[in-house]
Amino acid sequence: MKPLQPDTLICNPNGPPIVASVVINCEALRVWEMVGQFSSFDAFIPALASVEMIGTGVGALRTKTFRDGNCVVEQLNSRDDHAMHMTWTMIYNTLGVARLWAGIRVQAHGVQCAKVSWTIIAEPVDKTQVGFEAFVQDFADSALANVRKLLGGA
Repeated sequence: MKPLQPDTLICNPNGPPIVASVVINCEALRVWEMVGQFSSFDAFIPALASVEMIGTGVGALRTKTFRDGNCVVEQLNSRDDHAMHMTWTMIYNTLGVARLWAGIRVQAHGVQCAKVSWTIIAEPVDKTQVGFEAFVQDFADSALANVRKLLGGA
């Protein structure tokens, strides 16, 4: 009998990156304090009912529960407070997403201005699903528009 070998169900997704970005009239560190908190995405995504954490730092898991009852579990892959960026991978969801990787970055644009960019690579469970990329793009665009509204005015 052949010995068991290491395996995993976590695979990076294939597909075009979906990028949402916004410039905010706010100091970059203040923007990072909002979007760089893996445990607090409910601060700028109104569709989230709650975020629960298991662990801290790289490797921590978060469970996001949406107001409509859907659930997503993600793992923090990397985080750099100095460079103001982090990445994560989805490991479970009830949204019909097969695989998802995401990263968020904040860059200073002068003293009182910042650019935040959210990159998502995702695959739907149903490869024939129409509108998946547009849904993901709209979700990220709406979240970042809300960050701008909360921190830098309309």
